[in-house]
Amino acid sequence: MADATAKLDLDGKTSEYKVLSGTTGPDVIDIRKLYGTTGAFTYDPGFTSTASCWSKLTYIDGDQGILLHRGYPIDQLAEQSSFMEVAYLLLNGELPGKAELETFTNTITRHTMLHEQLSTFYRGFRRDAHPMAIMCGVVGALSAFYHDSTDINDPQQRVIASHRLIAKMPTIAAMAYKYSVGQPFVYPDNTLSYTANFLKMTFSVPAEEYVPDPVIVDAMDKIFILHADHEQNASTSTVRLAGSSGANPFACIAAGIACLWGPAHGGANEAALNMLREIGTPDRIPEYIARAKNKDDPFRLMGFGHRVYKNFDPRAKVLSKAASDVLDRLGISDPVLDTARELEQIALKDQYFIDKKLYPNVDFYSGVILSAIGFPTTMFTVLFALARTVGWVAQWNEMISDPEQKIGRPRQLYTGPTQRDYVPVAQR
Repeated sequence: MADATAKLDLDGKTSEYKVLSGTTGPDVIDIRKLYGTTGAFTYDPGFTSTASCWSKLTYIDGDQGILLHRGYPIDQLAEQSSFMEVAYLLLNGELPGKAELETFTNTITRHTMLHEQLSTFYRGFRRDAHPMAIMCGVVGALSAFYHDSTDINDPQQRVIASHRLIAKMPTIAAMAYKYSVGQPFVYPDNTLSYTANFLKMTFSVPAEEYVPDPVIVDAMDKIFILHADHEQNASTSTVRLAGSSGANPFACIAAGIACLWGPAHGGANEAALNMLREIGTPDRIPEYIARAKNKDDPFRLMGFGHRVYKNFDPRAKVLSKAASDVLDRLGISDPVLDTARELEQIALKDQYFIDKKLYPNVDFYSGVILSAIGFPTTMFTVLFALARTVGWVAQWNEMISDPEQKIGRPRQLYTGPTQRDYVPVAQR
């Protein structure tokens, strides 16, 4: 949209603002000078209509159910690519050639070890500590161990920090799991792929050799790809906001993990699985759908609808097939999956769900898959954080490279008391 402007009339005065156009998606009204020209702010709780930055990483069309990473459809990446390829793509802008992928994969592999003193850091937590609490603490503590990659003004240090975070997150996550179940830590195996190595560190025990099943590895790799990045969601915005202050990259990612922990964000797949278990069997679905439609009933169908998607979540389609593959491979006949499939079909045909555009989202099937593999529900959000670290790091790097980047400082609509004089306590 060339030279387009938007006009605002306020108190009899008209001001104009540029309209910016991206390569695709809605146009954006540039209101950076709004306060200076009108003395007014915009009011947008949840930032549902506010673009806080520019980005070349991820594009979402919620109405059409489209998710692109650097222009590539998410279903194509999940079916044909690997998590390491997607990580390279998000960090560098293009898919790697064979030699580039080998070099990148080798670099990540060589960074998977943790400083040995960090193992004692884990022992400072109670055994029943939530793995996400451990993740917040340990990731934040990385800045105390890797001083040579905390200078955000040094491009080379930013690259090293990015590689370290992506490489060490599976090790940190696996150790959090091992600590919670009282098993010894397992060191990384550099002969394995990124995902297979994580599974071995998680489920291997000294008394038995663990060989990652290719079907399980493929399903986990898909889950990692599908959670790698998702535009300016709450945790990504948190990483960018923390980064805008000049905080070191490890602190920024720890902030993202803390935000992701919320049940409305990263904990949604656990809630969806718990809901399916509560329903139990397909014959009870009509009862729960009726409850979901009842405004006076607190029950809500989890795993349906999305803040952005008003169509079928493209990630859910990939995981629907992956769920069948995993359960078939493991020989599991899970009534939870039967309930999920029946609920999906009923909801897609029910006018109530159609009118409200409540389609299955990525959380609907991911919990079923992770539970079948053997992960406790407390680890679900940890796995989300592991995968999303790639997106967080890419977004952080993009933000740091923006010459117009300023420290984040939202404004407010003040509704408290106006100025008043202090009254000494004896006179109150």
